[in-house]
Amino acid sequence: MSADRLHSRPGLAVHREGTRAVVRALPEEVPVALVFDGTTQAVMMATPADIADFAHGFALSEGLVESLKQVRDFEIVEHETGIEARFWLAEDRAAALRERRRAMMGPTGCGLCGIDSLDQALRALPVLPDGGPRLAREEVARATEELRAHQPLQDQTRAVHAAGFLVPGQGIVMAREDVGRHNALDKLIGALARQDMDPRTGAVVLTSRVSVEMVQKTVMAGCPVLIAVSAPTAHALRLAETANLTLAAFARGGGFDLYAAPGRIENGDAHVA
Repeated sequence: MSADRLHSRPGLAVHREGTRAVVRALPEEVPVALVFDGTTQAVMMATPADIADFAHGFALSEGLVESLKQVRDFEIVEHETGIEARFWLAEDRAAALRERRRAMMGPTGCGLCGIDSLDQALRALPVLPDGGPRLAREEVARATEELRAHQPLQDQTRAVHAAGFLVPGQGIVMAREDVGRHNALDKLIGALARQDMDPRTGAVVLTSRVSVEMVQKTVMAGCPVLIAVSAPTAHALRLAETANLTLAAFARGGGFDLYAAPGRIENGDAHVA
């Protein structure tokens, strides 16, 4: 299959003044199967770029591996209908994943047959240690605007999300894009791990709202600060508080709202009860 990220398609722009022919750049999305030791763990629709970053980030953020040292081998296989990202794990991790799959298998006739999936959806998160990066308020306030300079696919299509990594005093040092906001974050987490960059030294910056999954993935990556252009959900905020994750939302227009664990933001702890 084609792994191109863009397709140009003709269309018709309709306005009150009339119509005109246009050609738009549209982002591609393809099914990506995440396969571990021959068993498919998930199939996600994703932009066909940075697939290795996406796959490794997914493995880390979903707790399928605890570090890339547990990955024995990896390959990407393209098919006519999609892409396979194939992992082979070290034996101890492979055994743990097999046990996890067995634990999720149960009778299908009970009223709570989905209980394992529900537990996994709201899985317990580790508590991030105190300390970590200390960000100036100005850095947080301009973070999402600075991320825009790292979104070439968004510039072409106006149809994708991005996740960036902000290091105090350096700005956005890495970013990844995808049609899915979760995928963009997984790509960033994978890229950080594959380039041996420590997520504990900076902040994740998002172009999206903060859902439960975005908090889960950020915490699982070990990053202590999350900055987003839009709002958190109530449960995402509760998770952030429990995990000691600093959460700044509505970061745009030169300001932001500061919620959980404010002490990592300059003077933040003086303004949040």
